[in-house]
Amino acid sequence: MSNNIKALRLSRAWSQEQLAELSSLSVRTIQRIENGGQASLETMSAIAAAFDLNVTDLYDDNEPDGEPEDALDTRILEAKRRVAREYRYYRSVLVWAIVCAGLAVINLLTSSHQYWFLWPTLIWGALLVTSGLRLFLLKGWLEKRQQQRLQQLLRK
Repeated sequence: MSNNIKALRLSRAWSQEQLAELSSLSVRTIQRIENGGQASLETMSAIAAAFDLNVTDLYDDNEPDGEPEDALDTRILEAKRRVAREYRYYRSVLVWAIVCAGLAVINLLTSSHQYWFLWPTLIWGALLVTSGLRLFLLKGWLEKRQQQRLQQLLRK
């Protein structure tokens, strides 16, 4: 239980003080619970409410030393999701190229004096470039900025 509370707190980048404030408990109570101390049902209810969970979700004692494995599983899951997003992006680029090539052929065969196929090609291409920038270049920066902003809001 104490490992679960600490893992939940750390996964949200909360300090013990922030969890104490959100759950209307003292910092000492949070420290005591995280160090393996007993907690009343009312205390556990307050902590569960801060995490938006049920009290029973905090009592998951299937793995007594599950924290390192959970961290590794989380990293593996995040890596799989990242690869899936990259695969989806590349597939979208391929679909864009095929569809836009088809539109160009249709446009040039039917009305070669007007190049209407450029509009969907450019708009869809711009959306793909934006998506690619977010996926490959701005991903780390956006996550870091979100964490900083979350910390600022929780400190107020």
